[in-house]
Amino acid sequence: MIRSEILKEIAPILNPHLVVCNIGLPSQELHMIDDNERNFYMLGTMGLSSSIGFGLALAQDKPVISIDGDGSVLTNLGTLPTIANNATGNFTLLIIDNGSYGSTGDQPTYAGMKTNLTNVARACGCENVVEVQDKDLGTVLQAAIDSEEMTIIVCKCDSGNIKLPVITMDPVVIRHRFMEAVKG
Repeated sequence: MIRSEILKEIAPILNPHLVVCNIGLPSQELHMIDDNERNFYMLGTMGLSSSIGFGLALAQDKPVISIDGDGSVLTNLGTLPTIANNATGNFTLLIIDNGSYGSTGDQPTYAGMKTNLTNVARACGCENVVEVQDKDLGTVLQAAIDSEEMTIIVCKCDSGNIKLPVITMDPVVIRHRFMEAVKG
């Protein structure tokens, strides 16, 4: 499976929860598949989906799922020890590991070479880290949310993108409707 197929499969699981989605194509794909006010689409800050989602989880009690790519996590490795040392049970980090920088042309990442993000997360002190193949993600994601235990899921999948338009919604509108969903 490629990332867009994964997002389509897990959209019903994500739908009732607050979701902070990685920049570029992942956000565009989620927007196309299941646009709603609980989705916060990152439009230009590579590597910060996990940080923003984690901060949101610390600030309130609703479940928060951050969707990040392996390339983005590699650009902000400092977020993993921060998560480990401040764990909160309402946070799930889903790392879609396709071994490539999908939004910039599928150049290979180090996660597609020698770097294993499951091992990196554990080395940073994250206690509940699960590596899963794409076809098994739905069950693992639901279990993570239901567990009310901070969980990092590294989902291994194929590299590849679908063609789709950019998100034309004004970023201020995206922020406003998401903040209303956080309050509601």
